[in-house]
Amino acid sequence: MSTTLTTQTETFEIGGRTFTSRLIIGTGKYRSFEEMKAAHRASGAQMVTVAVRRVPLDRSSESFLDHLDPALAILPNTAGCYTAEEAIRTARLAREALHTDLVKLEVIGDQTTLFPDNEQTLEAARVLVREGFTVLPYFSDDLIMAKKLLDAGCAAVMPLAAPIGSGLGVQNPANLAIMREQLPEALIIVDAGVGTASDAAIAMELGADAVLMNTAIAEARDAARMADAMRLAIRAGRLAYLAGRMPKRLYASASSPLAGVVR
Repeated sequence: MSTTLTTQTETFEIGGRTFTSRLIIGTGKYRSFEEMKAAHRASGAQMVTVAVRRVPLDRSSESFLDHLDPALAILPNTAGCYTAEEAIRTARLAREALHTDLVKLEVIGDQTTLFPDNEQTLEAARVLVREGFTVLPYFSDDLIMAKKLLDAGCAAVMPLAAPIGSGLGVQNPANLAIMREQLPEALIIVDAGVGTASDAAIAMELGADAVLMNTAIAEARDAARMADAMRLAIRAGRLAYLAGRMPKRLYASASSPLAGVVR
């Protein structure tokens, strides 16, 4: 079977749910519901994340929830929470309203940078795992914290590439590469900081299992076209990772070896 066919048919699982798309997208910052729907279709994504604290879960007024493709798996997130207690309460609300045990756990530690509070995240993760949630925690790209979160029972770890919404791309590729090497069996989903297609490809080339993004698509001049670019970049990066890149060399290496040259 060819490598291309393998990437087209290979799957990965999150909490017992099987997916073929390795791109997870958001719902915020779009200029219209129609633009959001077009971007979602172009992305090929099968999972969409929803900020629980920013939508009327009782459907009392129109929101993007009314415009989501029913085929999309919903991943509620606890964006806007600054303590473990807040995040736990928000996750419980999401499970009740959206009928899912999935939760992207976010506990923010700083209002300016939106960097996560890893300690509060771990505290919340332990409680939510005990309560039967499938927890996907957003955290700093820290190997030791990744191990602690996995030991706590999290279904995946979601290290940041750069600050949320910054579009800076992968700022510390070494950390992500080390995480992949040291945690070969873990599900690693890069979250936050992607700005364009090459950023997504790099994250996948480093061994990420998937990439979650929102602003990079929603704030592009043409959101649907960027979503399509991201879809292709994710696949390209995955292919490159599976193929195994050539080693980097300090000096040139001739494409046509001298051995066997007619003289």
